[in-house]
Amino acid sequence: MGSFIYFTDEQKRRANSVNLAEFLRWRGEKLLASGRDKRLASDHSITVRDNQWFDHATGEGGLAVDFIRRFYNMSFPEAVTFLLNGKQGESYHVSEEKNAEPPKQFAAPPTNEEMRRVYAYLIRQRGVGREIVNCFVQAGLLYEDAEYHNAVFIGKDKRGVVRHAHKRSVNSEGKAFRQNVEGSDPRYSFHWMGISDRLYVFEAPIDMLSFITLYPQDWQTNSYVALCGISEHAMLHMLEQNPQLQEIALCLDQDTAGLKAVARLTRVLQEYGYSEIAPKLPEAKDWNDELVALRGAEKVS
Repeated sequence: MGSFIYFTDEQKRRANSVNLAEFLRWRGEKLLASGRDKRLASDHSITVRDNQWFDHATGEGGLAVDFIRRFYNMSFPEAVTFLLNGKQGESYHVSEEKNAEPPKQFAAPPTNEEMRRVYAYLIRQRGVGREIVNCFVQAGLLYEDAEYHNAVFIGKDKRGVVRHAHKRSVNSEGKAFRQNVEGSDPRYSFHWMGISDRLYVFEAPIDMLSFITLYPQDWQTNSYVALCGISEHAMLHMLEQNPQLQEIALCLDQDTAGLKAVARLTRVLQEYGYSEIAPKLPEAKDWNDELVALRGAEKVS
């Protein structure tokens, strides 16, 4: 029988207070910016902030000890000891206890007078059809921001009020920047509302535009939503607000995080009483990869 290890409440508190982002960097993990969170490059469904983590594919989360137990396959005593750097040692950097910050007031980025860079990026580099880009621009759902010239994908409510903005850099060099504007309401992420009973669900706005380019016939009659991640909020809100939507195609990425998200979203939809649910996955990693490969093969400029 293994020996029992006793930890004081203070030791357990210190272990659970370890800053996960700093800990993971120390472990050699690569982290990606995701708003105020950090996303694991090895598994895009997992985000960390201070001493907290959340798996968007499974809907589970917690504090530092649970993270170590789950992702490093350790027992509770092993995880606490590990986070304390040895039972008698010092813990890794502890997140400062903060009062809850008031929610940020949402404000969409200022609009640039022209959209030359965004048009060039979406059409020439990503292969999106010009008529598709035009349609979303004319609907006020896509523009170029004035300060950094990012592509801004807008989400509006039924009254036409802007509630969500997702920024994506259009630089061809360096690390891509993508982020939801702080204060965005996740229920209103980038979407298109049609009149049919069919809803297509995507991870990213460019994947949504790529899919429409690949399948353009009568596309405006259908509904589409880009989750700007893999959380279900925008999808469920569209279904709640538009009861005619009954047939749901989950068009997420063909990778580990995307497949996990499809399984989780299917369970969520079934719990809400939906039965006409089907995955529709790209042959490539994502829909834009598929579009770019096709356009390259066809030598479309």
